[in-house]
Amino acid sequence: MKKLLLSLLASALLLLAVPAQAQRPTDLWYFGQQAGLSFGPDGTTPTPLNNGKMSTFEGCAVATTAKGELLFYTNGETVWNRAHRPMPNGTKLMGSGSSTQSALIVPDPGAGNIFYVFTVAPQGTPNGLRYSIVDMTRDDGLGDLPRVNLLLVQPVAEKLAAVRHANGRDTWVLAHRWNSTAFVAYLVTADGVQGGKPVLSSVGSLNNGPGRNAIGELKFSPDGRRVAAALWRETNKFEVYNFDRNTGKVSQPRSFGPYPEAYGVAFSPDGTKLYGTCNGVGGGQSQLWQFDLKTKTGTPTLVGRSANRKIGALQAGPDGRLYVAREDNPALGIIQKPNEAGKACTYVDEGLKLGGRRSKLGLPNFVVNP
Repeated sequence: MKKLLLSLLASALLLLAVPAQAQRPTDLWYFGQQAGLSFGPDGTTPTPLNNGKMSTFEGCAVATTAKGELLFYTNGETVWNRAHRPMPNGTKLMGSGSSTQSALIVPDPGAGNIFYVFTVAPQGTPNGLRYSIVDMTRDDGLGDLPRVNLLLVQPVAEKLAAVRHANGRDTWVLAHRWNSTAFVAYLVTADGVQGGKPVLSSVGSLNNGPGRNAIGELKFSPDGRRVAAALWRETNKFEVYNFDRNTGKVSQPRSFGPYPEAYGVAFSPDGTKLYGTCNGVGGGQSQLWQFDLKTKTGTPTLVGRSANRKIGALQAGPDGRLYVAREDNPALGIIQKPNEAGKACTYVDEGLKLGGRRSKLGLPNFVVNP
């Protein structure tokens, strides 16, 4: 009898564990030309979604419940609710679908129904870094924006990333000032966005020149201890820095280049590799590079080429693989084994078909939660 009870208890615990596996806030992606993906709890290949209404050339972000249920998504200009309709006050955000990381969504640490949508303008233009507030209790639970386009700093590059604070509750939002070497970090707490108290870190390359130089991604490592940036022409390089999750300070830059028209960056799940995309001047030379961060030189390896004229954003899926945006293409590239060194990482150029929809240069931007 005792063995039977123990067996029943073990079965009950197993059943309770199954929903927990599904509680991932990065399971739903909306991006590109009304494209989308749904990642299942079993870690298998994601399923294409055709219900999205957003068209965006580059940046985008998605908000879900802790169980991965859709709340809303945005390209930094319009916010669509879970019914795939624009929110009543969500059509005039001052980001841009042609900004590399035009949008980022951060949940309020103290209120489960409040979210902050951060936006960055394209090519260092005056709209700069702003945030808007989404209240999910409004419009019969579909959400609305009581306040929009609150200015934080201007101008900025097209770089926007976020990571959980070391306290496990608050969130750092990181951007880069334009015509400057300064990263700027804002803390989001239960009291809201601490807009008057940014942390400045003057480190690494100067972000300046023609407006197109503002192009390029900014990404945190899975453990939040490092951050990487792609700097587009004329800078043509990738940089990696240390990040302090307690203070918000960026330090100790490492630079790799030249890589003409560097665009996308992402770390491997184990944090030992950095991946970067570049396209050659004017496109047509689409390359995927791996940098071994365990070595002093970052040991670069060309691990893939694309048949596509341009490739863009890199994003880690909840399945442990890295996905590669291919401009105006009905399929994404996939790095199958990103922890492996060199070509053993296995890049598949035509890796995942999008059910008739098309990728552009961007993929969704998410908060990193170590």
